This record gives sequence, C-alpha cells and structure tokens, in this order.
Amino acid sequence: MNLGKMDVFEFKDAKCNPDIIHPYTQNLKNNSVPIVIDNGSYMSRAGWSTSEAPVLQFKNIIAKPRKERSKKDTIEPIQIPQLQVGNDILNIEAVRFQLKTQFDRNVVTHFEAQEHLFDYTFTHLGIDTENSVNHPLFLTEAFLNPNTSRQLMSELLFECYGIPGVVYGIDSLLSYHYTQAKPLENALIINLGYQTCHVIPVLGNKTVFENTRRLNIGGWNVITFLHRILQLKYPAHAAAVTLSRAEELLHTICVIASDYKEEMKRWTDNEYYEKHIKKIQLPFSSASTSSALTLEQQKERKRELARRLTEINARKREERLAEDQEKLRQLLEIQEIIDFGADKDEVDNILAEYQLRNVNDLQKSILNLNMKIEKIKQKITAANNTEDLEEPPVKQAKLSKMVFENESALHSFLDNIKKMKQDILNKKLMRKQRKQDIFKRRTAAGQERMRIISQLARKEKGNDDFGMRDEDWDIYKTISKDGGDSDSDVENEKLLEFEEILRTHDPQEFDEHANLGELHQLHVGIERYRAPELIFKPYMSGSPEAGLSEVIGYVLSLFGDEDQLKLAANVVVTGGLANLKGLRERLLVDLISIRPFRSEVNVSIMGDSSLTAWYGARQFVRSGEFKKCLLTKNMFEEYGPEYFKTHVASNIYYPTPNESLIDVDV
Repeated sequence: MNLGKMDVFEFKDAKCNPDIIHPYTQNLKNNSVPIVIDNGSYMSRAGWSTSEAPVLQFKNIIAKPRKERSKKDTIEPIQIPQLQVGNDILNIEAVRFQLKTQFDRNVVTHFEAQEHLFDYTFTHLGIDTENSVNHPLFLTEAFLNPNTSRQLMSELLFECYGIPGVVYGIDSLLSYHYTQAKPLENALIINLGYQTCHVIPVLGNKTVFENTRRLNIGGWNVITFLHRILQLKYPAHAAAVTLSRAEELLHTICVIASDYKEEMKRWTDNEYYEKHIKKIQLPFSSASTSSALTLEQQKERKRELARRLTEINARKREERLAEDQEKLRQLLEIQEIIDFGADKDEVDNILAEYQLRNVNDLQKSILNLNMKIEKIKQKITAANNTEDLEEPPVKQAKLSKMVFENESALHSFLDNIKKMKQDILNKKLMRKQRKQDIFKRRTAAGQERMRIISQLARKEKGNDDFGMRDEDWDIYKTISKDGGDSDSDVENEKLLEFEEILRTHDPQEFDEHANLGELHQLHVGIERYRAPELIFKPYMSGSPEAGLSEVIGYVLSLFGDEDQLKLAANVVVTGGLANLKGLRERLLVDLISIRPFRSEVNVSIMGDSSLTAWYGARQFVRSGEFKKCLLTKNMFEEYGPEYFKTHVASNIYYPTPNESLIDVDV
C-alpha cells in the first residue's frame, strides 16, 4: 500500500500479469529435466529443477463462465465462453462468483479443474510434445492425503499426460528438511496454510503422523472474517471493500497481538486510537463545481453560447419555411385542379390523401399556411437586421465579502455562524433519528406511538370524535410520521445562507474535495488485531474448534516429558500466514505459559515461507533420493493407482483395505 499525505494509505489493487509461454530448449527436452510443482490450495508454483526460482506462480483458480442460452427461434449456435485460468484472470473481483478451484479444503477433489490447471502449467512451461509430457514430476500434496485423491491424481498424470514418473511430497516437511543447512532431528512444525493449519511433530527425522493435528482455520477464513467485519462497520462502502482488498490489508497492516485483551483495552484511549489508527483511502470521483474562468472569459463564453443558439434558431426557421412553402405549393396545385373542374371521385381521393375532408378545409389550410409563412419571414428579417446580440446579464453574487475591524471580529462572526449552522443540522438530525425510532418496536418513541394508537383504537365505534378538539392535534403530531415537526423552508434557506457566508469568508471550511475524500476512508483500528486473532480464537467466527495455541499444547501433551522438551525447543513456523507481524512473539508467550518453569522454548519463522516448499522440492529432486522414490508407469500398473514410494518428506503409505477383509458387526 502507498503512504500518502497525513498517513493515509491507498490500495494498490494489484492486477495479475498474464504469463508468457517460456522457451522449451533442447537441453530441457533431450535431458528430460524434472518438473517441480508446489500444488498449494492458494498458489501453484511450477518450474524446472534446474531453475533458480519458480518459472510460474499463479493462483490455483479458474473462471468458468456460464454458457449463454440461445433463443428457441434463432438458428445461431450457442457460444461457449472462454475459460480463464490462473494469471489470465486480470480482475478477480469481476468474476468472483465464477471462480472454481480443484480443492475442497486442502485436498484435491475436482479433477476437471485440476486438468485445466495442469494444461495451463505445461503449456506455459513451453512443453510442445504431442499427447505426452516426457518429464518426471515432483508434486506436493496434502498432509495424510486420502488414497482416493492420490489415485485419481496418478491416473490423471499417467493416463492423460503420459509422464514417465512422479514423486509426491508434503510442502511443510519439504520446507523443513531441504531448505535449511542443518535441520535438527526434532522439531514441531506449524504449517499455516490457506485453508488449514497443521501442527506436525518430528522426532529423530521421522514424522509422527498419529500425533499430528489439523486446524480447519487458515488464511481464507481470516480474509473473509476481516472482509465481513469491515463491511459491517462501513455498510455504505460494502461494495468497495472486496475480498482482494481485505487480503491486501491482512498482509500489509494486520498484526497479531501478544496479549489480545490488553491490546483491546489500549484502544479505548482516544490518544492511543489517534496515534495507531490506519486510514485507508477508497477510490472515489468528484466533479469540480468551482469554475476557474475569469469574469471576462465567462462573458465571452456566454456570448458564444448565445451566438450558437441564434444560429440554431435561424436554421430551424429556414427549414420550417421551406417545408411550409412546399406544402403550400402542393395545396395550391390541388386548388388549381379543382378549379379546372376535375371529377368528384378524383377530388375526394386527393383530399383524403392530404387528410382533408372537403374543399373548405383545403382553403382554410391554404390561408393558415400563408399566415404562418408570413410570420416566419418577419422573424427572419428581424433577426438579420439585429447586428449586435444582447449581452446576457452577469449573475450578481448573492453576498459580497463583508469588512471587519480586525481578525478577531471575523473569527467571532464565523464562529457564531458555524454555531447557528450546527444547531440547524442537529435539529434536522434529531428529526431524522425520531423518524427512524418511531417505527422500531423497542424504542421509547415507537412504544409511545403504539400506546396512543391502541388507546384510540379502543374507543367505541360510532363515537369517533377525534379531531373535534384542539388538543387532538397534539396527539396527531405525536403519532404522525414526522412527529409533528419537519424540516421547514425557513431552516433550509437559513442553512444555505450560512453556507454561502462561510464559503465567502472561510473557503477552507468548504474544501469539498477533501471532505468527500474523508467520507471515502476506512479507519482500521482493532480490526488489524481482531482478524488474525481468529487463528487463536476460532469461536469468533462461530467455529467450535480449539485455537492454534491450544492445539499445540494438546499435541505436546501426547508425548512424554523428554520428547516435549525436544519439540518445544525447536518450533518452526512455515506457510503463507507465517509472515504476519507479531506471530513469533505471540507463540512464544503462549508456549511459555503452558510449558514448565524455565524450560527451553524456541520459535523460528522460515524465511520466504511461501516459497520454501518449492525450493525444498527442487533440492530433493537434485539429490539422489529422487530417482529412488520415483513412481514409474510400470509400478503404477503393477501395484495399483494409489501406490507411491515414501521418503522423509512424504506421507506414509497405507493400502486401502480390501472390502472382503473388513468385518462388520451386525
């Protein structure tokens, strides 16, 4: 976000840049260089194992517009809308309701979308071989990925793309084991993802799968929570507060508080509020009402407008004169035909054609046209004889600038005007509030109105004398829509007069552009801390799950005291949310509070945590382990589609039990 005047931020509203099709060199083609894909639930990062950085980075989404319905009567074929994938979607908010992803939570379930995203990946990597991708693949997958998802993924890769082999790995374990120079044997890995968070214990370089726990809260939940609370706070700007802007706010100004309750108490202090509030300027358009033209320029402009208007009127008169003269000529020809004694039937047909009933109507029309033509000729003659156009009078200012004895007298006068103006505005505001309250059930005004109406309704029929007495008018005013008191014309005139005085003597008071800008600002205060706090307090969004610190404490409690010391001494945080400010300090505070007195607690955040999974996968491919763990097409056909080879950064392989071997108690 850009820092502007007076510490007011502006949204970047960054747009995606379409990916180019990268060159497919002979070196890549002939050596079958492996492809590394970090298939995350938020971003997909793909590149060659020889690349220093991912070649492609795009959001794992597709925009699939609905088919246009054709009308039954038309023969035209139905036009299929163009599918947009990844960075081809230049404006996500424009197609927000058409977006699809291959993930359900963090597990791939929609393989049609996955196929579109693979097509996009391989095409933009430059691969142009027909019906096959002749490169082994390293692909990340979800922690404890279900066999059904892996089975469908392997079928897609081997049968649709014809790859020679694939290795599956877990993003967070790849980040830990293969991006650090000397990773410790024991660690408690906290992976903060887009859809889920995982707390993964590692002892002796082996992942303890049975003691790993998942939290169904991630970056998506935090973004939607921030989006919702900002829309509730600013309902007038609900359309301007989009999910993309909420995501930008999360990664730029949001902070995780070390002590959430204490932080909320600090915001009750006005001085602290003014010092730490973040003002975000929403885009807006303002039409300038003030004219920068001088008095002479305004006069010249009015002369030009008057001249143009005169020319337009003269042209219209000439056109009308020509039309009337042509019509008169035709009517005179008809009169001449009648005078020469034409047949009665022929005369009736001619008159009917010109919508005339008889000869008398014809003569009246000729007379009227002659008079009309004469008047138009007189107007044209009068216009031509007028040499100088009458100059339009200059509009006089309503108020001239008054002269005061000194500066203090001016300030005193303006303060008095502002006070009277504010009094009128307060009265108008009170009337508006009363109108709103009088129709609400639980307000005092609404209950009093209903009480009076019920008393009037209880009167006996036939004895309706309401309105006969003067005091009935007071009752009517009480229960009426306006409460018997509405904005008067006198007040509105006074308000306009005061505004004109202030505009003349204190123009800064009416800096309309600045005031309009302030009306389109978001003041983000406690929301900066409240949104990311959702990770530690999921109940704020209605989730019954435990928070991150509680899950960490529960995972540690599943181990003995000695193992707990080893895990707590090396807590490593990775994932997209790992870069949030204050996260490390908060985890340290919470861990120290649940650990024994003076026990060792260390928390570290992995640098560039959003890309560490891809770098870890690339490092794994460059090592000798890749060829040993490669699942080939022959293995796929021999051992079954759900089979894969395990390694230190992969899931554990559990074959799906045969249905005939499952005992079911009836």
